[in-house]
Amino acid sequence: MPKHITIDDFSSFPHSFMSNEGGTSRGIYRSLNCGPGSRDDVANVAENRRIVAEHIAKRRDAHVLSCYQHHSADVVVASSDWGEDRPKADAMVTRTPGLILGILTADCTPVLFSDEQAGIIGAAHAGWKGALGGVLENTILEMEKLGATRANIKTAIGPTIHQPSYEVGAGFKDQFLEKNTSFEKFFIAGKDSDHFQFDLPGLVTARLQAANILAIHNVRIDTYTSDVHFSYRRTTHRGEPDYGRQISAIMLPA
Repeated sequence: MPKHITIDDFSSFPHSFMSNEGGTSRGIYRSLNCGPGSRDDVANVAENRRIVAEHIAKRRDAHVLSCYQHHSADVVVASSDWGEDRPKADAMVTRTPGLILGILTADCTPVLFSDEQAGIIGAAHAGWKGALGGVLENTILEMEKLGATRANIKTAIGPTIHQPSYEVGAGFKDQFLEKNTSFEKFFIAGKDSDHFQFDLPGLVTARLQAANILAIHNVRIDTYTSDVHFSYRRTTHRGEPDYGRQISAIMLPA
């Protein structure tokens, strides 16, 4: 498995679904932990983000933006670096060259967006709450407000927890069926009648398809079983006190 994954269809935009390799953090954060919300040494996180900047932009001082992600459907437009003053949102869009949009995950689904003709990009954090609540659709709408055309938008789904690794209870499933009974298709039988296996990337794909997005790529990596990606659920099962976050990033060339 390559350390950091790119999509051929996104070749016009520097981007990468970064793994947890190639950074400076140690212990449970080893090694490319890019999450300021973790309890990792802040100097290590800052250096790791400079490593990402070098990988994406070929400059260590390029601005790597990320949000205070809170499992919402909120989207912000990025026009300059906001530094440590991270907005509460779960997706970003921009038409400003040189800004790296970074989504932090540790099982949730990162989705990158691009409209090559319009020169507009986006990035979304789609956990189950955000995906169910409309974060993907809202990202597309904000890109359209900037001048993107839906038919030209390409998307890429990054490393995320997959159905064999994602056990949920009956109450979790009920929330989906209350929204739409057709969401039954994202659940298969679990270990007993009260448990199910949930297909998060399947939900994300279906939401993009329903939004008339034609180009949907998927790297098909399960973060829980991958030895080069952080996983919140794996950390929980191991009884570890905290976890790192990998970053998925995209930039308009400066």
